[in-house]
Amino acid sequence: MSDIGSGDEGISSQKYHGQGMDAGGNNFDSGQQPQEQELATKMLQIQSKRFYLDVKQNRRGRFIKVAEIGADGRRSQIFLAMSTAAEFRDHLSTFSDFYSSLGPPNPDNVPDDGKLKSEMMLKDNRRYYLDLKENSRGRFLRVSQTITRGGPRSQVALPAQGMIEFRDALTDLLDDFGTDDGGFKGELPEGRHLRVDNKNFYFDIGQNNRGIYMKVSEVVPSLQQVKSNFRTAITVPEKCWTRFRDILADYCDKMNRAHSDSADHHQGAAVAGPSGVPRAGSAQPARDVEPFAAGSRI
Repeated sequence: MSDIGSGDEGISSQKYHGQGMDAGGNNFDSGQQPQEQELATKMLQIQSKRFYLDVKQNRRGRFIKVAEIGADGRRSQIFLAMSTAAEFRDHLSTFSDFYSSLGPPNPDNVPDDGKLKSEMMLKDNRRYYLDLKENSRGRFLRVSQTITRGGPRSQVALPAQGMIEFRDALTDLLDDFGTDDGGFKGELPEGRHLRVDNKNFYFDIGQNNRGIYMKVSEVVPSLQQVKSNFRTAITVPEKCWTRFRDILADYCDKMNRAHSDSADHHQGAAVAGPSGVPRAGSAQPARDVEPFAAGSRI
């Protein structure tokens, strides 16, 4: 799932399939509220394709969904944060200028991969690859959206002749709804690393449309002869960091007391001896377990 919206949340509205029902099967006429609210939409007919630019809003904020409907009815889509949509608009101007400078298509002068110009956009854990390509059917701009660390890939293909029209429609929406994603604007803390025995723990602070979070990853060297290590991770939202810390501090205090009671018990048994008679020269063992302060950092 994308951090902006899921692949199918609220997509199958009437303009796509002629049915008053979203992708989750919720009938809009039944009184149920859709998970996403559509604020504005624009439709573009470029050659044999239709493109829908929808400004949507959910509990995480506003974003733009770009849907491509092919002549055969096949649909593909990508999601753009408002700030990413503004960056994409600027790239469209650059790509359009480059496209205008090209001569007529020449099959003998096309790169092996078909790419004439490429750019990349990065937003949180999403990457967008912009590739102006050429094949036997003509020139087009392919926009691919990927999620880092093995997430799904989605893409749309915009005919090169329609880049200016697409840019102008996107500009109109951004003028009406702005380019601010909201959220925290300061600098996030750097990541931390902790090694315990053969385990490595990584503490990374990040931000997405849901807010600020801490990802705690545990990496254990694999016992098998493979390249990758075994990794597990949890994500802790910022709003519960204090409670998370308090629970951890409480467990540390309880274990400190348990170790202390165990040490006192063993010391008493050693001082008394098997017959219960105190041994000469017995001394209190030093405690080497430091208490965990509730306000200290991991």
